[in-house]
Amino acid sequence: MATLTALKQALKAKVPNKTPQHPLSEAEYAAGFSRLVNGSAEYKDFIAPQLARVLTPLFNSRNRISVLEIGPGAESVLCSLPENMRRKITRYVAYEPNNSYAAKLEELISPAPPGNNNNGDVEGPPFLSLAGPPVIHRRAFTIPPTGDNTTAPSPADEDAPEKDFDVILFCHSLYGMNDKHAHILAALDLLIHNPADGLVIVFHRDDGTLDPRRLLCRHVATYPSGVVRVRDTREALNAFCSFIAGFSVRDGMTLMEWRAVCRAVGHRDEAREDGKTLVFSAPGIMLAFGRNARQETLSGLRSRVEGFDMVAVKNKEARRYRPSAVMRPESVEQVQECVRWALENGVGLTVVGGGHSGHCVWPYVVAVSMRAFNIVSVVRDGSGGESGDGALVVAGSGCTTRDIVNRIMDTGLVVPLGSRPSVGAGLWLQGGIGHLARQYGLSCDAVVGAVLVRVDSGDVVYVGQVPGQHRPAGATRAENEEDILWALKGAGTNFAIVVSVVFKAFESSSPAPIYYGVWHWVAPLSDNDEAQRMIAYFDVIARELPRQLSSDAFLFWDEGRLHLGVSMYGPWATFNGEEAKRYAAKFGNRFGQTVTEVKKVDTIGLFETDMYMSEMHGGHAGGKTSSFKRCVFLDHIGKNAVGKDEVAKALIAAMETRPSPLCYLHLLHGGGAVRDTAPEATAFGCRKWEFACVITGVWPRDQDGTQTSRAAIDWVYNVVHTLLPPWLSSGVYGADLGPDPRDAALARKAFGPNRPRLARLKQQLDRHNVLVHTCPLPKAPMEPKLILLVTGESGVGKDTCAELWIELMANEEPRHGSDTCNTFDAASISKYTKMEYAAAHGASLYRLNHDRAYKEQRRPALTAFFKEQVKLRPKLPEEHFLRVVYDAANEVWDDRHPGTDVLFITGMRDEDPVAKFCHLVPDSRVLEVRITASREARESRGVHVLDDDSSTGSGTNPGNHCRPTLVFDNSTPENDTLEAFATEHLFPLLHPDLEKLASMIRTIPGFPHLDIDFRHVLDIAQQPGGLSLCASLLQSHFSGTWSSVNRIVCCEAGGFVFASALGMRVDTPLALIRKGPGKMPPPRVSVAMEDASHISSRSSLGDGESSAAAVLEMESGLVAKGDKVVVVDDVLATGKTLCAVLRLLVGQIGLAVEDVSVLVVAEFPVHRGRDALRRNGFGGVGVRSLMVFGGA
Repeated sequence: MATLTALKQALKAKVPNKTPQHPLSEAEYAAGFSRLVNGSAEYKDFIAPQLARVLTPLFNSRNRISVLEIGPGAESVLCSLPENMRRKITRYVAYEPNNSYAAKLEELISPAPPGNNNNGDVEGPPFLSLAGPPVIHRRAFTIPPTGDNTTAPSPADEDAPEKDFDVILFCHSLYGMNDKHAHILAALDLLIHNPADGLVIVFHRDDGTLDPRRLLCRHVATYPSGVVRVRDTREALNAFCSFIAGFSVRDGMTLMEWRAVCRAVGHRDEAREDGKTLVFSAPGIMLAFGRNARQETLSGLRSRVEGFDMVAVKNKEARRYRPSAVMRPESVEQVQECVRWALENGVGLTVVGGGHSGHCVWPYVVAVSMRAFNIVSVVRDGSGGESGDGALVVAGSGCTTRDIVNRIMDTGLVVPLGSRPSVGAGLWLQGGIGHLARQYGLSCDAVVGAVLVRVDSGDVVYVGQVPGQHRPAGATRAENEEDILWALKGAGTNFAIVVSVVFKAFESSSPAPIYYGVWHWVAPLSDNDEAQRMIAYFDVIARELPRQLSSDAFLFWDEGRLHLGVSMYGPWATFNGEEAKRYAAKFGNRFGQTVTEVKKVDTIGLFETDMYMSEMHGGHAGGKTSSFKRCVFLDHIGKNAVGKDEVAKALIAAMETRPSPLCYLHLLHGGGAVRDTAPEATAFGCRKWEFACVITGVWPRDQDGTQTSRAAIDWVYNVVHTLLPPWLSSGVYGADLGPDPRDAALARKAFGPNRPRLARLKQQLDRHNVLVHTCPLPKAPMEPKLILLVTGESGVGKDTCAELWIELMANEEPRHGSDTCNTFDAASISKYTKMEYAAAHGASLYRLNHDRAYKEQRRPALTAFFKEQVKLRPKLPEEHFLRVVYDAANEVWDDRHPGTDVLFITGMRDEDPVAKFCHLVPDSRVLEVRITASREARESRGVHVLDDDSSTGSGTNPGNHCRPTLVFDNSTPENDTLEAFATEHLFPLLHPDLEKLASMIRTIPGFPHLDIDFRHVLDIAQQPGGLSLCASLLQSHFSGTWSSVNRIVCCEAGGFVFASALGMRVDTPLALIRKGPGKMPPPRVSVAMEDASHISSRSSLGDGESSAAAVLEMESGLVAKGDKVVVVDDVLATGKTLCAVLRLLVGQIGLAVEDVSVLVVAEFPVHRGRDALRRNGFGGVGVRSLMVFGGA
């Protein structure tokens, strides 16, 4: 199957020298273009989603977007954007030389006259907010010739070219342009200067015609699996060939030759339309450039860090591309320079260690080679300061497994390091499966510390156990080291640039140097039935092996039949023992004569004796073949627990469909120590497996890039997808995943239950996407929009209330006026304690969940068990909370509703749970609904109430000084009361006006500091109807009675804006607080602020009021003791400003805490403002926010 580029060359070669070449007419161009577009899924599967992904941050930061589109054809690809994005396009300019296309484009985009739909489309024109008619230039986007390509000439238009565009788009429109880079550079000059975050976006065939060394890219995406299908008819091929060649011919003989070329180099799809469809490879690429795309941007970095044009890598996917540059830092400081340069210029980096990752080199992206960090050190018994009770091995991230093995081979130490000697840190940090895994665990399990450069700041930090002499100067212990170390152990290439890794080393029971034994058997298989029996037998024997021994199996085709190869490995001392010989006899009796006698090898030799390296097909280590692999985890390969053998059948069927006789399946033995580690203990969450099935497509190296290689790669993915169902497999190995878009779907299976937590950490630790080109961490399922913590004593009816409210809210949804339909769920946080208690004490988990009398009988024991567990695991409440949320986030309702939108969590007994947990889910609104009930009601439900029980139904728990968001008295079981409460308090939480209000808040990246994405909350007041809408929502979200409120208190500047509108609406006077001193006339009351607010402390604007901002002032007499007030502010982040306001009201004026309520427009829970209120004694102040946002 030829590529379109190869087809174009072949077509041109068939044109005789004297045959006239005619430029394509508009009709010929349209006919060929329609064949291309209709035969490809690229626009739907690649262009539309990538365009939306890249443009979303830009559109979120603007209210008005100006677009220039080069060669859009008859329909702009921007029409594929969601409506909320298209509504922001206020200016549209295009260059389209095809008059017919230009006319259709203008008709499509032009606003319809009032009362008339000019194009007959029910939905109307795509860009409803255009400030004027679209400008369609019916000519090409051209530039005058220039001999200097380092600077961009201006477009050659008769009139001065339009400028100041936010987006300039070339969607497959560069092909007719001689100097493509010059046209891109010219477009860069037309981008808006301030803000300087406009984008030139290019979609092009991935054919190597664009030189990555000439430009620097912000975003790159590839589409290697793209194909074009065309009908094998005379008319279709004539139109298609002319379009691909770029000209037409009138010579019938040449046209016949062209059709013959298509049939010769295209792949005939026998499955479609009687085999009359030809398929051509059409890999695509998307490139997004900012104003700093020129190579001059690199000059500052090159002056500080040595650079090269290329770096040697092992991975075939990575070798396809050339980076913009390769930087080779020689020190940690130079690594920091690379990261800070990337942050300053808004670009990404790739990291090269061992060079096995498909992500280590990307086009138009700077690669950072860590090869200089290649030192391996051994630290013995406490000599490193924090090394603990055992030996540590410290390896630089430029080391390979071979380097470590050579260093420790004579020390008697063992570190599990995977199965290939040339791999580096990328594999160790993402798993590391080898022959020692059953005894010692995965490579990532042995990681106990690391030194790394953070990609959110460029700071150098260390986590875990790092001996003092191996900590770089200036390195500090990371504040969130527990999370970082957890993430490094299984997904470590995603979060920072790792400088060195610290391994726990194991003492070998054998004297140094350490040797291993290897034995091979091969059994030819007569038919599928025999193959199933042999696989089942291997499964049984392999499970019996002690941990010191492991056994791999290979399914491969040779000499016209299927073979099953089996290998057994183990330490030499164990291998010579009677137990190993007994298992060897079992294998030998079933699988026949050994291929070789037992081999005695050192650790390096252990790598080289794998059967596929030394025995199969003459050995694959000779460099004559290329391969592609993906790995799936299998728990059973013979018969499973219910006697089914679907996996064995699937493996045999896979070998029957192999496209090349060299393809094979490798079943790498796991279990043992791999399963000992709980899935949640490290980022490597796939633990329930006995075999890692490595599906390997192999072809002769001289067939690289041909249909043979593509068929082998497709076969690998097809087999993986066959094995993916959960009843067959338990996950996918993330270390193998590369840039192919098909891997993004596999990544969803790569991290077990840890995917949401990893996605959250990726967002926190790499918020600027410096390491965007790594193992594709899927975007986490959206955490619930709304989390309602249903609290209260036992017997108040928490579960019953939650279930009824879910029913009421779900029924109300269709009448609520929202375009979206939410999903609802309830879960008890106590279920995890019950599970652990039942496992530890042999109790019935079913009865603990469903038998109240049984549960009440064991309640004291359950409580004591939980308290004891908290002593051992202080963060257990947070772990349980996140497990409930992540389980709900992973709940798939259907294709439209992955995850739960509204989650009720019951069984919670924590004091002030909102303040305690909301920062863990910063994108979710978290509220507490406290259920109370009378003693009589609780006892009627089977609960024994003690005399000192504090839940009385009064609505307040005297032992808890924190005010819940809402309180519901459930003393009487009438549903009318529950429904009235839901109508008044719960339904408004999902009102569609909240989403409308949130859409008015723009995100400004890097303001006022690089590490802040500023949410412009005050922009609400600058939007039509925004202030009125916000005031209405503030009014309805107040849980008290407005008639009892004496004053609305507000602090400048945002509080003034929103409080004024609210005050007019509820007819309540304001009490203004200004940042002084001396801003308010006397008499006044004031209080000192301890620190500046979050944004103010990071601002570099220098307004000269840093000292004045340390005091808050209010006129005396506006608020008196005994008054009830509502404090209104624009944001709640760290809570420093709000704490100062409350000290003024409560501490200075003497208001009671329960007489103060707070309403804020936007809350940023990650800064733990509510916790600050609680720590300062203001937990009794009720706080309500309309919206929450993650980040700053």
